[in-house]
Amino acid sequence: MKFGLLKKLLATALIGASLSAVAAHAEDLLDQVKQRGTLRVGLEGTFPPFNSKAPSGELVGYDVDIAKAVAAKLGVKPVFVTTEWSGIIAGLQAGKFDVIVNQVGITDARKQTLDFSPAYTYSAAQLIQRKDDTRQFTSLEDLKGKKLGVGLGTNYMDMAKSVPGIDVKTYPGAPEYLRDLAAGRLDAALNDRLMLAYLLKNSNLPLRTGANVGTGNPSGIPFKKGNPKFAQAIDEAMTQLEADGTFTKISDKWFGIDVSKPIK
Repeated sequence: MKFGLLKKLLATALIGASLSAVAAHAEDLLDQVKQRGTLRVGLEGTFPPFNSKAPSGELVGYDVDIAKAVAAKLGVKPVFVTTEWSGIIAGLQAGKFDVIVNQVGITDARKQTLDFSPAYTYSAAQLIQRKDDTRQFTSLEDLKGKKLGVGLGTNYMDMAKSVPGIDVKTYPGAPEYLRDLAAGRLDAALNDRLMLAYLLKNSNLPLRTGANVGTGNPSGIPFKKGNPKFAQAIDEAMTQLEADGTFTKISDKWFGIDVSKPIK
């Protein structure tokens, strides 16, 4: 009699625990962010002028200012979590942060596993070559049989690998492949046109920009699927920031042009 009652009590407890777990799992990201009062933002912190550390140790850059503006519209404070690019998507999926604000290209492949905010940056891929290299590569097809350096896990890596015949070399970041390019171990490198001027100015390497390749790339803020309330809130926040001119002001501050609009 007592054993039967104990079994019923245990069963009831297990059902209650299961329902609580389901409810917790089903909680929208917006509810979690609001309860914490913070938006956890994943970024590299080594990707100027988009995000890097000032001498004071403070994170600064275009992405940092965008993240602060979005968090303010959501009524919370941003908390920045730095991580290497090669593991940043996995970090988002593992729940280490709520969003990534780090020039994540909006691609069909990524949209299969992640949701995205509206685009806040429009750029294009651009080649980098040595100053003394007189060859004129006007497209990725021109690099068939050549060595091309790209960042590991970037959409530029995917772009390069989509063209058969290119010897694609992947690197943890831009400093590594720029050094190899300057040393003659690569024929060219590929990165975002918006940061090339900054990279070349500060690298002190004998390099030059090359041709723009491919179509314009929009970048947005990715987050986990299954959060419709958060998706709506971030969409509304970014629509307001575009309408009130905040995005334009941040763009002008870092680039002198409005990079938040599609390239014409």
